[in-house]
Amino acid sequence: MELTPTELSPAERYRLLIGGIVPRPIAFVSTVDADDRLNLAPFSFFNGVGSNPMTVMFCPANQPDGSDKDTLRNALPIDEGGVGEFVINVASASYINRVAAAAEELDFGESEFDLTGLTPVASQVVRPPRVAESPVAFECRTTHVIRTNPGSPGGGNVVLGEVVHVFIRDDLINERFHIDPAALDAVGRMGGLGYATTRDRFDLPRGTAALEQNPAT
Repeated sequence: MELTPTELSPAERYRLLIGGIVPRPIAFVSTVDADDRLNLAPFSFFNGVGSNPMTVMFCPANQPDGSDKDTLRNALPIDEGGVGEFVINVASASYINRVAAAAEELDFGESEFDLTGLTPVASQVVRPPRVAESPVAFECRTTHVIRTNPGSPGGGNVVLGEVVHVFIRDDLINERFHIDPAALDAVGRMGGLGYATTRDRFDLPRGTAALEQNPAT
């Protein structure tokens, strides 16, 4: 099958993205508005960008009416009306049900912390709190927001943030800053309502040496 995106509906394009780009890490993003009202939402268009400076990105799509989601509104730079800060909390299996529950549509200003029973803990550097139940949290300051289709339903927005502080649960990390993937027990998104754990893992050497190894062994 050969497909031309411009000949498909936005919903069809979305299904291709979430079904073909898998598994996707989940950014469980906590923000506050100008009145310090808490917001918490999961986003699976998320990844690291670079280490110098330490930078991450997540992508909140526009609402069906083309307006900004609460998370984007809060994370916008101060000169664009936002607070300019956010926290990315890593989603792990121990509380993934509550991560999914936070996707519930709430009125602006209502808190998903209250809805899910998750615990806000004051961050070290930024204004929004981290999630106590998350084993890893990246405190970020927004550096750029790139809008791919402003004001249009489903239009994408890339939020880039510099990581200014990192929380990692003590049992997850060693003296060389290696994080134990088994203890982290991260969960990723598949297509539709599907999720995937990271418990099935294997190692491969880099470069052509990988051609000589069977990943199943």
